[in-house]
Amino acid sequence: MEWGLVFVLLLILGAEFVNGWTDAPNAIATVVSTRALPPLVALIMASVFNLLGVLLSGTAVAKTIGTGIVDPNVINLTTVGSAMLGIIVWSSIAANWGLPTSESHALVAGLAGAGLAAAGPKALLWIGWQKVLIGIAFSTFLGFGGGLLVMAMIYRIFRRATPSRVRNLFRYLQVGSSAFMAFSHGTNDGQKFMGVFTLSLVLAGVFQEFPKAIPTWVIILCASVMAVGTMVGGWKIMRTMGMRVTHLDTAQGFAAEMGAATTIEIATRLGIPLSTTHTISTSIMGVGAVRRFSAVRWGVSGEIVSAWVLTFPVCGGIAFLVTKLVQLLQSAL
Repeated sequence: MEWGLVFVLLLILGAEFVNGWTDAPNAIATVVSTRALPPLVALIMASVFNLLGVLLSGTAVAKTIGTGIVDPNVINLTTVGSAMLGIIVWSSIAANWGLPTSESHALVAGLAGAGLAAAGPKALLWIGWQKVLIGIAFSTFLGFGGGLLVMAMIYRIFRRATPSRVRNLFRYLQVGSSAFMAFSHGTNDGQKFMGVFTLSLVLAGVFQEFPKAIPTWVIILCASVMAVGTMVGGWKIMRTMGMRVTHLDTAQGFAAEMGAATTIEIATRLGIPLSTTHTISTSIMGVGAVRRFSAVRWGVSGEIVSAWVLTFPVCGGIAFLVTKLVQLLQSAL
């Protein structure tokens, strides 16, 4: 059991690393594409603010993931490990194609698939899935609407300003909005794997029940691993997000980041897990749509949406099959 726990915890940290690696471009894609910051400086800034976001956030999202998606009483470490394996495999493949995926969707899908394999439909908890569905609505509609609204306000306020003046002003403002985006990613996404990490400790008997507060050492460990993943970064994803969806200048990059980060922060305070990838993508689409609807490359956007949709069956399927395979091996032995 001890070695099994160590192996599962390493898989969780691997998924947390992938989370930082594939989600880092979401926080800095626009600030790099508009050349407000050099790529290396942007990565370092994102790593720092991701870490701060995890350390300074609450634990409402972690508790939703740890106790609200699948029933801790009917699953085991195999279930959790299978879910993490699905995340690592699918996100790594998608990143190689330059497609941004949602580790949030991958996580809940993996937990659901493994839970179904272990105990059937009774393993799923509706109270947590309600928040997941709300998170999808938040990231889709509030993300798009937030980017659109902020961009419309900028056009209104600076309608008489020269383009060069606006561009230079928002070159500085976008540094702040990018830091805000990285911080909000840490507050929401960072908590999810902390919740799974703590759940594994409960399943192994280290804790008798899910603690009211996530242990400090778990927070620091998960935050540090995510920060290292962020330092690696996914450059293909960054190109897709920052350049292929729509052309962005500094004001538009600022609007996309502010719209997305604000949406994420609202969700975090409500304990709602949502996809930062989904949120910044729809916010960028909203910003592009303000200029004109055709300014958004909807073909590229369709590829991104397809990756979101595929995340649920792929990660859920991988986790389901791995759980069943382990069960067969255990029964054979």
